[in-house]
Amino acid sequence: MKLITWNTQWCCGTDGNINPERIVADARAMADFDVLCLQEISSGFDSLAGQPADQPAQLQALLPGYRVFFGAAVDSFDAQGRPQRFGNLIATRLPVAQVQHHPLPWPADSRVPSMARMCSSVTVMDPTLGALRVLTTHLAYYSHPQRLAQALALRDLHAQACALALQPPQPESQQSPFRAQAHTMQALLCGDFNFAPDAPEYSAIQEPFLLIAHMEQALAAIEHRSEAWCDAWPLVRGSTPHPPTFRLFDRSHGPEPVACDFVFVSQSLAAQVRSVSVNLDTQASDHQPVLIDLG
Repeated sequence: MKLITWNTQWCCGTDGNINPERIVADARAMADFDVLCLQEISSGFDSLAGQPADQPAQLQALLPGYRVFFGAAVDSFDAQGRPQRFGNLIATRLPVAQVQHHPLPWPADSRVPSMARMCSSVTVMDPTLGALRVLTTHLAYYSHPQRLAQALALRDLHAQACALALQPPQPESQQSPFRAQAHTMQALLCGDFNFAPDAPEYSAIQEPFLLIAHMEQALAAIEHRSEAWCDAWPLVRGSTPHPPTFRLFDRSHGPEPVACDFVFVSQSLAAQVRSVSVNLDTQASDHQPVLIDLG
């Protein structure tokens, strides 16, 4: 399974042009991807540079054969009552079993600007890997307390999903909302995390947690399993430093390039990571896209 993650800056390149077609073309040039995860996708925010249009609709038209799932972190209305939405998008050509959108914590921090953040999750059925949760997100930029709270929430989301996979709910009728779902420990979390590899949030999100499964409740037999998010880059690249994914060409947000776009995989999926790479050439956004190959 090939997946690309990219903060597109509402498809605005370093030349200032809004061009969803260029985003899709550059992604296709990287790989024949099965999943495309994009952050900073806009609809209705005409005040943004370049005046982006309805980008979820545009991207769906540009990706025939893919199903597109848009999760709006910001879902509001302008003074005239017109909808404004801004968030993350997952496009996939794989069969989809389940879609979830999770709001992330937004603790008060009056010192800086901030906005709502969220994480979209799509459970896909890969012919080789089986059921796999694909999550994409974009964490707070200005506020460290908000970013840390969001990183810990993403760890908790994974812990909750793993517990459900080990101890799934009792299913009701297959025609009911309570019917059995494709719960799985296998997962991939990608996006723009707005923290560097030496930041405390980077360590916090990868802190292992213990899962306890009651295998035979009558005998109180308990199985202990450890799980965690693992940065995919060192799994295949060892101690090679992360290449920069932000401020490589556009230095308006800081003087030095930095790596802040990552792919984390569940511990249960770590052995399936074949390669991870960063496109250091494209200028279709102010971020660089990351490609991972699994299986």
